[in-house]
Order: sequence, then structure tokens, then C-alpha cells
Amino acid sequence: MVLNGGDPVKSVRDEDGQDRTRFARALFAFLALPGMVAFAIPLWMAPHPGTHAVHWLGIPTLVFGIIILLWCVRDFYIAGKGTLAPWSPPKNLVVVGLYRLSRNPMYVGVLTILFGWALWFMSRNLLVYALSFVVIFHLRVVLFEEPWLERTHGDEWAHYKARVRRWF
Repeated sequence: MVLNGGDPVKSVRDEDGQDRTRFARALFAFLALPGMVAFAIPLWMAPHPGTHAVHWLGIPTLVFGIIILLWCVRDFYIAGKGTLAPWSPPKNLVVVGLYRLSRNPMYVGVLTILFGWALWFMSRNLLVYALSFVVIFHLRVVLFEEPWLERTHGDEWAHYKARVRRWF
């Protein structure tokens, strides 16, 4: 079935004008990006259950990171009118919620999750994995995301950047 005047790429809109495919895009982006980086790969890398001691402090660290991540994904969806994916970014600059405290709280949430896994499994490999993503996320933000935000949001980005720190 082809909708919207024969264009199969255009999204289907309901009576309120809301994009019904935005939720599907947001869910896919969540599963494809932080779902893989923060959950699938660390669990694949983790020691087999029962063969390695675990540290209980990993659990609250994981939960805290998951709360941060989900809060940020929600803000991207609601306030930003988009997803966390580079192929479907928010239309609006997100400056609400945790974005009032950090320009990159979603990355902070993912890193908190990664350090939670490393702590829970007491795994040097997971710690190295987490530390590598500290570098990867920083380079991505500085080299790609911030220049893109400056081009697409102009003065709004400049004012936001002047009053909110990059990380903490």
C-alpha cells in the first residue's frame, strides 16, 4: 500500500498531524545505537555467569545510567521532535531536562551504564571498553556534533553552548 500521493517514503500522519512513524524510528534508533553499545556488546563481553565474582555496586550504577539514558531519549522525542539517531535527529535543539545541566547527558548515561557493567562484573575488558567510549564520544561530539549543531541552530546553539557545559 502506498500512501501520501504515491510517495512511499513520506510518513503517515494521524488526525492531530503527529508523525506516527517517529516512535518507530525512535525505537529502532534506541535499539540500534545505545542498545548495542550499552547492552548487547557489554553482555557479550561479560564473563559467563557463575564463573566470575560480581560487585553489587554495579547494579545502582547501571540503574542510574539507564534512568539518565531513558530521560534523554524521551526529551529528544518530546522536545526535540526526533530521535537520537544521526539519520533522524531532533528538529529542535533540546535544552530541557538534563540538557540544562550538560550538553551531552545521553552520552553520560551510556558511559554510566558501561562503567556499571565493568563494576558489576569486575571486568578489566569492560573497563577498557568503557574508557574507549569516553574517547569515542568526546571525538564525535567535538568533531561532528557540535559543528553540525552550530550550522543548523546558529544563535540558539551559541547561547546554549555559552551557558551549559559540554559534559558536567
